[in-house]
Amino acid sequence: MAGAMVGALWPMFANIGQYLIPTLCVIGAAASAWRRHARRALVENVTRSEAADSLDDMSWREFEMLVGEVFRLQGYSVLENDGPGPDGGIDLTLRKDGEKYLVQCKQWRAFKVSVPVVRELYGVMAASGASGGFVVTSGRFTAEAEEFAKGRNIQLIDGPRLQQMLRQAKASGPLASAPVAPPQVKPRPQPAPIQAVATQAAPIQAQPVATQAAPMQAPACPRCSQPMLRRTAKKGANAGNDFWGCSTYPRCRGTA
Repeated sequence: MAGAMVGALWPMFANIGQYLIPTLCVIGAAASAWRRHARRALVENVTRSEAADSLDDMSWREFEMLVGEVFRLQGYSVLENDGPGPDGGIDLTLRKDGEKYLVQCKQWRAFKVSVPVVRELYGVMAASGASGGFVVTSGRFTAEAEEFAKGRNIQLIDGPRLQQMLRQAKASGPLASAPVAPPQVKPRPQPAPIQAVATQAAPIQAQPVATQAAPMQAPACPRCSQPMLRRTAKKGANAGNDFWGCSTYPRCRGTA
């Protein structure tokens, strides 16, 4: 009886599948084409506008799409982190030449991006083994945030610079004429107890962590103020290197 039922149902499913599968493929292709058109339209609208606050008139989702398109024109593979799960504050994940880069987008109209945002990105980079990171905002950065990014593989892109990149794209086509280079790491004169070590200008490599011979006192978590534990990265470009992780992980993902 089971064989007879399968024999009767199989032609029906096959008949439905020959229409259903192509329909799903067409829907997926149409959605991809629409998103590509929307991203290009955002670039065109911003480059046409003469207003200094043109980036502030769009929604945060449109701002992320715009930033993603800028990096696509640079030759990066872009993954938008719009899923329901926790993303550590990361909006875009980039890949280029076998390296991974993380991007935070901050479309803040009234406030400057401060150092905690840049510090949070640096911690997620160390935990995930990313080679570098970008913080992109429609506004400006505080002096403390710019100082923290110096000597680390993080690049800060403010609103005026982003608009300049978009205008160059309109004037000369693809942004290859004015590329966004991967973050470069500059050597620091006297390394701190735990600090990223400078690498060569290209290619960007994961930053090893330098430690002192003497034991260090565990710091407090920058997120929840709980004690932190010294951990060793298991994978990624920082595999084998030490970092501070929150003792309440995975409830809190704070790192230093």
